[in-house]
Amino acid sequence: MAEVVEFRVPAGSHQTLLVWGLEPQPGLERSLFSAFSKFGPLYSVRAHRNAAVAGPGYYAIIKFYSAGDARRAQRTCNGQRLFQESPLKVCVCTKQKGFQQQVLALNSNKCQELANHYLGFNGWSSRIITLQNVSGFDGENEELGETLQKRSVKYLCAVEVTLPHHRVRTRGVALGEADIENSGDPLEFVTASRRAQKVAVGKALSCAFQKILLVVLENGKVAVEYNPTQEELTDSLTEEELKGLVQVSELSVEQFDLEEEVLSDVSFDDELPSQEVPSN
Repeated sequence: MAEVVEFRVPAGSHQTLLVWGLEPQPGLERSLFSAFSKFGPLYSVRAHRNAAVAGPGYYAIIKFYSAGDARRAQRTCNGQRLFQESPLKVCVCTKQKGFQQQVLALNSNKCQELANHYLGFNGWSSRIITLQNVSGFDGENEELGETLQKRSVKYLCAVEVTLPHHRVRTRGVALGEADIENSGDPLEFVTASRRAQKVAVGKALSCAFQKILLVVLENGKVAVEYNPTQEELTDSLTEEELKGLVQVSELSVEQFDLEEEVLSDVSFDDELPSQEVPSN
């Protein structure tokens, strides 16, 4: 059977493993990542201390992008010691009350990691078509004669992602914004501009990847499907037309003011801070 992998935060229980019987040790999440990433790319690894009624020790939530990878990891690792003296217990989650059900986009770093795994480092490329300063197009209350305590700088970016072996090309457009803490400091303006540009480029790249579906076949080969979204218009425009579209007015700023991408998934334990998973 083939499985579809999207450039979105995995939210299904069939993609998530519950691991318990973990012994306290330094670098526990790193050990878990090293053991389970052998079966496929991981979105996140979170280790938490057991509740008092459950006794000493830890449990972990491991999220795969692929349900097939999660099943293989469960069958192989359940009852094995792996990196500790006592065997682990591993099961595929069946019910998760803490998960949000809406589909959330992956941030740009996660998108690149996933693309590198399934397509290869030379299997895709990206380029910035245009990156423009659109600060002030919303009026910023100047019509009311108000003196703003804080100002912001905004950049609108259009990015193109190309998969040459699959003859797929997609585009993403997004707005990045950063506050200027001290409007009288030129260095602060430069720093805020760089932050806004980085956010705009990252969000636009993520937006472009959302239109790509990876179809993973049983033999390990990967096919690609183009899945257009509401931004499909940007893919059909020429570069000159797109650059002209990005010469924004107040209306077009609102049109492309996309929601900020989620950088981390829902935590299972609000009292415990999440930790970053080490990169491959």
